[in-house]
Formats: sequence, structure tokens, C-alpha cells
Amino acid sequence: MAETASKPTDAFPFNLRARSTEDVGWFWDAVLDDLDIEFYEDYDEIVDLSDGIQYPTWCVGGKMNIVHNLLDKWQNTPVEDRVALRWEREDGATEELTYGELKRRVCRCADALREMGLGKGDRIGLYMPMTPEIVVAFLAIVKIGGVLLPLFSGYGVGAIVTRLQGADAKALFTADGFARRGTPIDMKETADEAVAQCPSVEHVIVHRHLDRDDVPMTDGRDVFWTDAMAGQDDEAYTERTAAEDPLMIIYTSGTTGPPKGTVHTHCGFPVKGAQDMYHPMDLKPGETMYWMSDMGWMMGPWLVFGTLTIGATMVLYDGAPDHPDAGRLWRMVDDHDVTHLGVSPTLIRALKTQGDGPVNATDRSSLRAIGSTGSPWDPESWAWCFNTVLDGEKPILNYSGGTEISGGILCGNFLEPLKPAAFSGPVPGMATDVVDADGDPVRGEVGELVLRKPWIGMTRGFWGEDDRYLDAYWNRFEDTWVHGDFAAVDTDGLWYILGRSDDTINVAGKRLGPAEIEALLNGHAAVAESAAIGVPHDVKGSEIVAFVVLEPGHDETDPLREELMQEVVDEMGKPLKPREILFADALPKTRNAKVMRRVIRAAYLGEDLGDTSSLEDPNTVEAIQEAR
Repeated sequence: MAETASKPTDAFPFNLRARSTEDVGWFWDAVLDDLDIEFYEDYDEIVDLSDGIQYPTWCVGGKMNIVHNLLDKWQNTPVEDRVALRWEREDGATEELTYGELKRRVCRCADALREMGLGKGDRIGLYMPMTPEIVVAFLAIVKIGGVLLPLFSGYGVGAIVTRLQGADAKALFTADGFARRGTPIDMKETADEAVAQCPSVEHVIVHRHLDRDDVPMTDGRDVFWTDAMAGQDDEAYTERTAAEDPLMIIYTSGTTGPPKGTVHTHCGFPVKGAQDMYHPMDLKPGETMYWMSDMGWMMGPWLVFGTLTIGATMVLYDGAPDHPDAGRLWRMVDDHDVTHLGVSPTLIRALKTQGDGPVNATDRSSLRAIGSTGSPWDPESWAWCFNTVLDGEKPILNYSGGTEISGGILCGNFLEPLKPAAFSGPVPGMATDVVDADGDPVRGEVGELVLRKPWIGMTRGFWGEDDRYLDAYWNRFEDTWVHGDFAAVDTDGLWYILGRSDDTINVAGKRLGPAEIEALLNGHAAVAESAAIGVPHDVKGSEIVAFVVLEPGHDETDPLREELMQEVVDEMGKPLKPREILFADALPKTRNAKVMRRVIRAAYLGEDLGDTSSLEDPNTVEAIQEAR
């Protein structure tokens, strides 16, 4: 292997965090060693920055396919018989696959893809519910050297078309449908309408998840999963790819323009994801992680890559987390011996309204930690989760980063103190800072979250859009990645994310993150959730407008509106008094529970909504327009 320094002997996170960014080559070399990442051919140099830190090349000259490290290397070891995947469906059906069983299914699927003429470099879409088959297809695409194109299972036709066309995809995995709250939702028809506009797609593989008898099939293009896998061998070779060959294109929506196709490689995204699990989150081999996500969002691939790299177990759930009742999630923790549970603060706020009973009816003793991502916490929901779910004894590992990061910039850990809603600090290897409008470091005040050094999981750019990639992250400050988050570091050295910086509200020179207003509103007994936006004002620059969703049993009245308004004024001061507080039936969110404030703002102002393909429910936009 490349020249390797000795591994650090000090415990994370103290000197390690500093050294990890002072010498990024040393650190990522040590991470590959610590994760026991095996190469077919050793790399000559851990990182080459000759094209600038915007375009690093990692594991220079190395040959590796990450599937070798996820499945192949575990064969003929005790891990082969360990459970790799536990799955549960909304109706209670379950399935388990060991590492050995998963490998055999992946081999059969890989051979089926090769029979179709698919291979290295071909982009293949995944538009499926969270079932064992999506993991098999996911890994088979990587095994043949193909490029993953994960698609959110709730996408409409337009969103699928944009991504399949953008990546010039040659094939698509889909399903007949899935169920939510007992209601079947068709998928194949949506896939058909999209593929009709994507002439590059030559093959569609259909999993009969709902066992429908009326699935529309196109001769010569479509094949059922069971037919494709029939007669395939349990052994298939793994394509020998370069460490920097493209592995995956994940599209992510920005504030402006069409979605961005972030490009990731074999030695990039999987290594960064596994490192985040292994170091700050302390996921150990044989432990079990369930992170609530869809494969179309980065936390889905992150879960697969990370757990299998470590030799841990993943849990997938195909259903609503509160169906048939609010105790479903906590029962799953017990049933699957979950040690690490990943949630969103939005979900916790919703479950909190059901009281402590559903939580107290379960044991939850397997849990070592809860991870959270997707949106900022409010202190009351954080405290409920910590005291009720974790009995005030185990940590909440707040986690924030992004698709372009391949994981986290900031994360809680097991060794440093935590405060409600805070992050312990940067993940090792992430040269993180908070800066003012001139790019100078600031502490004790709000600023932009930036990164000053490259890291192995950094996106290799946007698919076919180099200029847009540079404009998105690199062109504001020299050799500095501006992530687009509003952050702060307090006097104790703890970090906070206060919302997207493009959501920043600047009222007469006073900048604040929407999370500050939302935390105040969410603390009211009548409020289930809220969203604050900034809207133009001729004199102040911006004014605050807040949308509030009420708890059941509370009415939308002017006295309640005035009460909420007064709470904001009392806490934030009269200069930050909202222009108005409006009641809405729902807030526009992505499937992983991020509130889409830019969509709310556009709907309020009557502007073009931009890319709304990642919305879980497009009808929520109408709720905002009606409230207006």
C-alpha cells in the first residue's frame, strides 16, 4: 500500500481532530487502514492536489471495487454467517439475509445484468421501495462496475425523467408498487411514463413487491425480477475498477436551477460514510443501525455502504413510522435489536405529541444512541427524545453534512460533552470553520459554515456541469468550500446549525436563522411545527413571515395568532417582530423530512417554485398558498 504512518494512539477526538486536518493525506491513509479497505492494486499516492483542492484525485493509481470490501472479503470468515440486512414491511412481514446469502443474491443479479449487456460505466436507475431487492440491485450494479442512480420512491414522472435523461441511464430497476398506511401506491405506471421520455433506457427490471397481477409490461424491454434471476449462478466475478471510477450519481436539489448530479467514486462516498459510522458514531461490527431514509436520499446509500464496510447489520423498513400507531418505531428498535437509530427532529416532534406511553411500552435497551439529521432541533423536542426515549442516559448524535459531502461535516460523539441541539464538533478529517461575510473566522456569532481542506468523500463535481459545481461551492472565497449552512460556535466550543444560509433572514442588518423563530413557535403547546422565511421589505431588507401547523384540537384563531406573535416579540425583540403568522394545514417537506423553506417563500411571494421534485407531497404547496 502507499506509505502509511502509524495509526494514532490517542483516543478520539482530541489531538486526532487537529491532526486529521493538518495532514489530510496521513489521516485518510490511516482511515483506509483502520477500515481495512482492500485494494486489488495498491495506490501510489493517497491524494494528488495538482489540479487544485477543488479537484483532488484520491488513491492515485489504486484499483478497487468497493463491493469487494462489502461482501467478497467477508466470505469464508465468521462474518459470512452474520446478518447483513433485516427488513420489515408495514404489514409486519420480515426477512433476514446473512452476508453470505446477500452475496449470492447479488451475484445472481449481477449475472442477470451482464446477460442484458450492461457493464462498466453504465448508469442504472433504482426506483424502488425499501426492500431487500433494492439492496441486492444496488450492490449488483456496483459489482459489474456500473454507476448507481438512486431515485426517491415517491418521485413523480418529471423528476424521474430529469435524472434518467441527465445521467443517460441505460436501465432501471422498479417495482409494481408499495403500501403506505395500508393503501397501495403504484410505481410501474409512473416508471413507464418516465421511461417513455428516456430513449437511453433499454431495460426495465420489475420487482413484484405487491404481487399485482395487472402490472403493465413492455415486450423486449421489461422483465420481472424473478424471471431475470432464474437460472443465474451464485458466483459472479467483481469488476476490477479504478479507485476513482464513478460509482454513483445522486441528484440533490439546490436553491436555484435544476437538480445537481453529484458524482461519487469507489474510494470516496463509501469510505467517508463508513468512517462517520465507525468513529464519531462508534458503530461496531455486529451492531445494528436503522436510519430512516429512502434510497433516493444520501442516507440510504450511506446506510448500505457504511454498515457493510464495518461488518454491521442494516435495518430497512418499508412503511410509515407511526403506522398503525405511534409505538411502531420503538417496537422495531426492540424487535431488531437496533443499537443506532437515525431519525429527524421533525419526526420526533410528531411522535412527541402522542405522549410518553408508546415509548414507555417498549424496552429500547439495545439502543446505544440516536442519530439525527435533516433539520435543526428545537430544545423541547430534543429534551423529550433524550429524557423519554433515551432515559437521559445515552447520547443524541446530531449529524449534519450533505449529499455532496458523502456524510457529515459535524457530528456528536461519545467522548465530548453535549448540549441540547448542539454538535460536539467537526467529524475528524473535516477542516471546518465559521466565517463572516468577508471570509474571516468568527466565534460566538452566526456565520457561514465552510471547509478549508479537501476530504475523501467530497463530490468529484456535478455530472456534466463543472462550472456549476465551482459556482455552488468554491467561487465565493478562495480555495474554500462554502456549504450553504448558517452555523455558530459557542463559548464552550460546541457547534450549532441554524438552517440553510440561503434561508438566512436579514432584518435591518440583524441576521438570524429560521430555526431561532421556529424553536420559539414550536415551544407553544398549540403548535405542532412551523417554518419561518424572510420576505422583501423596502426599508428593512427583509421581514419575517411564519407558517404554523397546529396540534389536533387547537383552532386557528386571531387570539392564538397574537399570542404567538407576542412570544416572538418577547424573546427576539420588536425589531424582529414577524410581518405575519399564518396557519397552514401542512408544510412542504422532502421525504427525509427537510422543510423546503425556499418553496414556501416562493409560494408565499407568488414566484416560480423551481425544482419541486424532492417534495414528499406536492399538495402541501397549496396549503401555503391557501394560508397566504
